[in-house]
Amino acid sequence: MFGRRKKSGAAEDAAGEAEQVVDSVDSVDSDDAGEAGKGTRRVNLPPAPRPDGPWDISEVGKPEEGRVDLGGIFVPGVEGMELRVEVAGDAIVAATVVLRDSAVQLQAFAAPKKEGIWGEVRDEIAEGITQQGGAIEELEGPLGWELRAQVPVQLPDGNRGVQRVRFVGVDGPRWFLRGVISGQGAVQPEAAGLLEQIVRDTVVVRGDGPMAPRDPIVLKLPNDAQMVPDGVQQEEQAGSRFSGGMGQLQRGPEISEIR
Repeated sequence: MFGRRKKSGAAEDAAGEAEQVVDSVDSVDSDDAGEAGKGTRRVNLPPAPRPDGPWDISEVGKPEEGRVDLGGIFVPGVEGMELRVEVAGDAIVAATVVLRDSAVQLQAFAAPKKEGIWGEVRDEIAEGITQQGGAIEELEGPLGWELRAQVPVQLPDGNRGVQRVRFVGVDGPRWFLRGVISGQGAVQPEAAGLLEQIVRDTVVVRGDGPMAPRDPIVLKLPNDAQMVPDGVQQEEQAGSRFSGGMGQLQRGPEISEIR
């Protein structure tokens, strides 16, 4: 069942890092980043095989077993996890799984039929971070190519600081799944095995309707979820090339799986 999310310091810190880092990176002006990367874009290759996931809905017999149905994605359920969703306007477009002192934000997008976009998106994320004075490292990790970044952010006391975060991504058939790992899962990547497994076990539901590349795949609340509006603050996020033209992104209702 779903109920009111209990706040814990480490969990709140991990989820907050993911939201602030994504807000910070996505707020970079896309035209400026495009100028910076002009002539350096890599060629988009066909999606690579995904023998270990994440999965397309056509590849899973019973996606609801052991997963939370959010419409556009089925998120694996893990004991002790907290699940929050985020909205853009009236649409739910992202889900964040908080597990102890780490978090992973999951977001699915439409993609071209015969091309993957993760290579191009990595370029854009890297440009956005370096423009802000951050540092990035591109390497092949457990989920394939990823970016490990140190992103400048504003700390609670008003001073500037740096947050470590991992951007992972997987190209599927006409969709792209992005994961943003924060908290201890980014500081100590070797300890992020369960978060990585959540990404692998996620099922994406692209649908058959026409969608422009990078349009977010809209999510929904589970049928038995309870809205938790108390204390939820609305935070704006500028639209960017990473968000597929989402426009203003705001924190939405928060739900928690209680086992």
